Amino acid sequence: MHEQRSQPYLSPSGDTSDMEDIVAALAPRLAYFAGVARTEHVTRAAREMRVPQSTLSRAMVRLEQDLGVDLFARRGRTVALTPAGRTFLRSVERALAEIGRAAEEVRADADPAAGKVAFGFLHTMGSETVPGLIRAFRADHPRVRFSLVQNYGEAMLERLRAGELDLCLTSPVPDAPDLVGRRLDEQKLRLVVPADHRLAGRRRVRLAEAADEAFVTLEPGYGLRRITDDVCRAAGFVPRVAFEGEEAETLRGLVAAGLGVALLPPPAVPRPGVVELTVTAPRAVREIGVAWMEGHPDTPPVAAFKRFLLSRRGKLLSTAPDGL
Repeated sequence: MHEQRSQPYLSPSGDTSDMEDIVAALAPRLAYFAGVARTEHVTRAAREMRVPQSTLSRAMVRLEQDLGVDLFARRGRTVALTPAGRTFLRSVERALAEIGRAAEEVRADADPAAGKVAFGFLHTMGSETVPGLIRAFRADHPRVRFSLVQNYGEAMLERLRAGELDLCLTSPVPDAPDLVGRRLDEQKLRLVVPADHRLAGRRRVRLAEAADEAFVTLEPGYGLRRITDDVCRAAGFVPRVAFEGEEAETLRGLVAAGLGVALLPPPAVPRPGVVELTVTAPRAVREIGVAWMEGHPDTPPVAAFKRFLLSRRGKLLSTAPDGL
């Protein structure tokens, strides 16, 4: 008969720390419990799991002590599950199956030939640069999978720190003790003006000539916004911001509507209604780099893609799907 033990070794109070203590104590013995429950024989279970019978017996006694209930009714060398044991077994089997699935998933992600890379990049690199990079990489690694994330720089670095990304292309190149940043390329920024703007007939312009214009920019926190502010300051003025957005092509639409001018990287496809002028002074560029966590071990597919990105120094932005 099943009987309640008078004093469990672990008595949960409901606190998170207490529950963690219980899990830590029980987890190593769950597979042993499932093996004994399956065979209903300690000696046979010990032989199948290749552990000493004494070790298995002690583990089951300690498990019952920790829970404060009898999980087995013992009949000589055989055992049978009590009602509490059957209840416990159902949850244990689900937990062990989930652990097995998790182990298979992380092994698959680390597979050198068919693993996964979690890769982040700027919105402005999503239409041509990143598809071209992945296509070129998969020419030699056709089965490697990618989890792709588009976001602005600071958000990607936070996801990198949280372990959600393996690598990210960002601008500016981060300078932080917990991150490694490598410069890969630079991209010239253009002054984008409406097609009927007073400067629209020009091919080149000094940025100071736009000092009195209203600017449309990305929101604070975006790398390109910081670069815009810095370049304008170098030109001798603080930009008068009329509109802030989250995506470069939206800003081009605002410029086309006559709502301001913008400093932007070249578009993937020319946008009607705007003219893009080369900035001759000051130097208006943004650096593009790859970042990863300092000291973070790489799986084989991540290491291979990292080597590939570093090999693209100076020619990262020339990678386009039609040019491969």
